[in-house]
Amino acid sequence: MVLRRLLLALLNDHRLLERLAEARPIRAAARLTAAALTRGLRLRDTFLRELKEEAKASGWSNEGRGKDKGRDP
Repeated sequence: MVLRRLLLALLNDHRLLERLAEARPIRAAARLTAAALTRGLRLRDTFLRELKEEAKASGWSNEGRGKDKGRDP
């Protein structure tokens, strides 16, 4: 409980947050996070594109399959 209050007080300090944001380890972690998210989004987009192409090539039809199909009104 006391630790939580202390952490909240520190995180609400604008000067401390500015100094942390300028720190090399924090910037490196932010770069790694952004790179991982970007890579994940590209992987998802590639997977969905290939899945749609393969489904189309195999003759799978998407007719009658709307996004509201099978849901209760």
